[in-house]
Amino acid sequence: MGSSRSGGSSLSLKTGNKLRRKQMYIEDKKIANKARHEERHRRRREEAKNPELREERLAKNQPASIDKKRVWDDVDDDSLGAQVDLAALKRRRMEQAELATAAEADAAMKDDEEEKDDDADSMLDSDSENDGEDDEEREEKLQRKRAQRQPSIAPSTTSTNLDLTPDSLTRQFEHLFSDEPPPMPKILVTTSLNATIHKEAEEIGAIFPNSTYIRRSGHRWGHKYSVREIAKFAKNRGYTALVVVHEDLKRPHQMSIVHLNSEDAAPGPTLTYSIRNYLPGKSLLGHGNATNHYPELLLNNFKTPLGLLAAKSMNTLFPARPELQGRQVVTLHNQRDYIFFRRHRYVFREARATEKNVVTAEGKEMEGMQGIRAGLQEIGPRMTLKLRRVDKGIGRAGSEGEDALKWEWKAKMEKKRTRFNL
Repeated sequence: MGSSRSGGSSLSLKTGNKLRRKQMYIEDKKIANKARHEERHRRRREEAKNPELREERLAKNQPASIDKKRVWDDVDDDSLGAQVDLAALKRRRMEQAELATAAEADAAMKDDEEEKDDDADSMLDSDSENDGEDDEEREEKLQRKRAQRQPSIAPSTTSTNLDLTPDSLTRQFEHLFSDEPPPMPKILVTTSLNATIHKEAEEIGAIFPNSTYIRRSGHRWGHKYSVREIAKFAKNRGYTALVVVHEDLKRPHQMSIVHLNSEDAAPGPTLTYSIRNYLPGKSLLGHGNATNHYPELLLNNFKTPLGLLAAKSMNTLFPARPELQGRQVVTLHNQRDYIFFRRHRYVFREARATEKNVVTAEGKEMEGMQGIRAGLQEIGPRMTLKLRRVDKGIGRAGSEGEDALKWEWKAKMEKKRTRFNL
């Protein structure tokens, strides 16, 4: 039997001998590996001569993930629940306003030219040079006006820009999105009735600075306070938010955040999250211990009006001025409507000889970061949140009016995997 064979055909059609078939498979694999290595070395030599080829190849070989296939609503609507990119929407509105301004300037310039032509018919010869200079100056001013563009409002990273908050969202939650500096957060943390997860709830409460954890008793002889009564109690004592942790199968299952607002405003809104994959800090390998320093807060990838509402809600639970000497950072990273919660301690150190420099998302080295690396130590706890509903007042029972329910998650929202709410 000859060794020459056409590629792509089944080895079972070439020979019935199992040992020979195995040898043919090994030979084919060696040939394919050799061709792949030769192609890789040839490409490396070409890219060493022309670095632009490597940049083109890396720009072309981008993974087609679900996040990159995300579909947005093609509407000019920034209301709660609209799946629009607020950064792109604001940029589009600015471009439309610039086009309208340029059109008005063109129309005004044409009107001025017509009036001057009518008035200066008898003086064309004497003032031709002056008119030419005026026209050039007018054109230059118009070009300068068209070239004026405000800086890009699209974030350079995945960090959330709260300055993009639309007016419709500010009108609905005026106390949450107030222009006044937020007060120092003071949070009351409790659980559902007859809860057994006091240790986990206390650990969740320790995430928020200036928080107090109180066990919620369900004793048969004790008064079973409702969430509305607890919110009234907390508001009278200067608390700014109420966090209620619910349990299921003796694990944290749900978390409700009630914003109590100022004395002259009704409490609300209430954001309810489901909790998945809860892992206490002690279960993390090589975990660190938290200190009493105010942490830094990172809010990543919140782009829609609903996403900005969730980000602003979390932002009010942490002090506006973190204590950098503590080197603690709390990260809330939104990806496909799942909010990944992490808490770390960081340290900057010199890069080792075997470590590469920090690169940007485009693969280029970041300026000013040569020879510097950041080490992370997770403190915990670790959990995954998902926004389920937004109520106007204190939960479902404490909200009244036609707009009592602002938003609620439904299963039909996830039929299309490329559409997300946050």
